[in-house]
Amino acid sequence: MLVIGLMSGTSADGVDACLAEVTGEGLDLAAAPRAWMTVPYPPLIRQRLFNLFREPTATLSSLSELNVQVAEAFAAAALAVCEKAGEAADRIGCIASHGQTICHRPPGAGEIPASWQLGEAAVIAARTGVTVVSNFRPRDMAVGGQGAPLVPFADYVLLSSPDTTRAVQNIGGVANVTYLKASGAIDDVVAFDSGPGNMMIDELAGRVTDGRLAFDEGGALAADGAVNDELLGELLQHEYFALPPPKSTGREAFGHFFTNELWRGGTRRGLSPEDMLATATALTAESIARSYRDFLPADPPIDEVILCGGGADNPTLVRMLTDRLGGVSPRRIDDLGIPAEVKEALSFAVLGYATLQGTPNNVPAATGAAERVVLGQITPGPATRPAEAD
Repeated sequence: MLVIGLMSGTSADGVDACLAEVTGEGLDLAAAPRAWMTVPYPPLIRQRLFNLFREPTATLSSLSELNVQVAEAFAAAALAVCEKAGEAADRIGCIASHGQTICHRPPGAGEIPASWQLGEAAVIAARTGVTVVSNFRPRDMAVGGQGAPLVPFADYVLLSSPDTTRAVQNIGGVANVTYLKASGAIDDVVAFDSGPGNMMIDELAGRVTDGRLAFDEGGALAADGAVNDELLGELLQHEYFALPPPKSTGREAFGHFFTNELWRGGTRRGLSPEDMLATATALTAESIARSYRDFLPADPPIDEVILCGGGADNPTLVRMLTDRLGGVSPRRIDDLGIPAEVKEALSFAVLGYATLQGTPNNVPAATGAAERVVLGQITPGPATRPAEAD
């Protein structure tokens, strides 16, 4: 089946779209990406999202509008990746849309667990004429899970090995790891969010360049700075880092307000902007490495660390992480035939395909759910896609 996976992560820079051919049944799945691309959000939508992230209050009217605007962007990305692949939309079996997270409050946060992803599935289905699988997180949370991370199901079916124990390390806005034991069962998977990935680095890069950069391209700014160990030690006192899995996090913990703490701490110490970027980058690397030592099984030991996500393209971050892993040099997921930039969108294509099959596609060992369940809601596509308005 041809499936389109759509994803916009914590960095909220645009919509990752992957058209893939997914085959197989149950846990015996294969997925081959055919075409992929990132479609940046229109500036107005991205601005509205970041206004919401920084000042998390909004009227019901504005949230309803943004839900539709995000969906229009997702639908446009789906049609664009069809065009790139040379496939008509009516050849697509389904679109699996993660949506844009604006709130993720897992169990244990002291309030009612809830997660909300914008991007109305009915709009995507109407614009494309394709059945849409969406809203993956709530079903896992309804049976006691964190609703995250979700990609370990895809990691297991696509990347597990009979003779190699792997840690699949995604560094998006948030960093998350999936431990895949050699010849292991899905119940042997260990996965969790380790903490911030790129989100703090991205915000600082924009701040110190007056908005000229949306991220620290090539890690160049951080490379020109020096890590302040005292400030780094303070940041590592955040309670999340000591919390045992299952656990997940997002902007609520490591977004604008925590980045402001770093900025204030750096300002008090007279640090340069580059020093602050270096320290934020070190926070990501150190929190990942510590999570391996504290929470991943020691037996069997990790043979390979596989990097994916935008952080894989940051040489400064990769160097800092390599220095801290001690003897295991990370390699890119590209070496396994999956381009780093397509990994998460491809993962949701796999998740959506499993949903249509009725295959349970959460991983309770990772999310803490009480049982394996089928994730997502299905919105049928219309029989024909409506004609473009005049």
